[in-house]
Amino acid sequence: MENVLPFPPPASSRPIGDHLRLWRQRRRRSQLDLALDAEISQRHLSFIESGRAQPSRDMVLRLAETLEVPLRERNVLLLSAGFAPFYPERPLDDPGLAAARGIVETILHAHGPNPALAVDRRWTLVTANEAVAPLLAGVTDQTLLQPPVNVLRLSLHPGGMAPRIANLPEWRHHVLERLRRQAEASADPALDALLAELVALPGGAAVGSQTDPGVALPLLLDTPVGRLSLISTTTIFGTPTEVTLSELIIEAFYPADAETAERLRALVAPTEVAARA
Repeated sequence: MENVLPFPPPASSRPIGDHLRLWRQRRRRSQLDLALDAEISQRHLSFIESGRAQPSRDMVLRLAETLEVPLRERNVLLLSAGFAPFYPERPLDDPGLAAARGIVETILHAHGPNPALAVDRRWTLVTANEAVAPLLAGVTDQTLLQPPVNVLRLSLHPGGMAPRIANLPEWRHHVLERLRRQAEASADPALDALLAELVALPGGAAVGSQTDPGVALPLLLDTPVGRLSLISTTTIFGTPTEVTLSELIIEAFYPADAETAERLRALVAPTEVAARA
């Protein structure tokens, strides 16, 4: 088996062959496996990786699709092969993304009184519904709430939500493992740095589940109205062709029991009254 090499920064000026080989190794694919799935000869793939053959634009896109390379990094591959980027990247407030932005806001609003938020590829908060703010009332380090807000740092930091998470060791393990997989899949050095930062935070190790998680591990959060038991789900755009949309994640939380559902309504009610005043 090939050794997985350290992945270079996305902005590196490495040849296209080096980029493709590193992505292939990161995906733990042999040349033969990749060649078969991409419907090309192993010899041709070997020539591309070694620099003896220059791939066409369509070939770069085909290999990137087969390797499930993120759209942002597909543009990097195209540039390294001498082609213009194919996937546009615009801020979410760009007029061209108005429809997508409206979809996100509709989903978040409709999810109330349950909390839901949208984050970017590095877990920076993009927007949230009205049910999220009451959950942050116990945050003691206000710098964690200053934009840009990183929701993973906010949740695991001792000055953030961590002291109120009743099952912190288990939840922390879940969050770190998810981030570790994301960093591995995306080859984003910023996620590697975030992972190292969060691993260094206190919080304990999950030796064994302290509570029966049922069908999914809940977030057990203590609030002024009582303990909430929340199960999270993730929503992404299914067929994005734009970089920003491909990286947007909606995290929605659902009550795991009837008591939590009632307590969420009690938490959000004062916010709704204030908004109408």
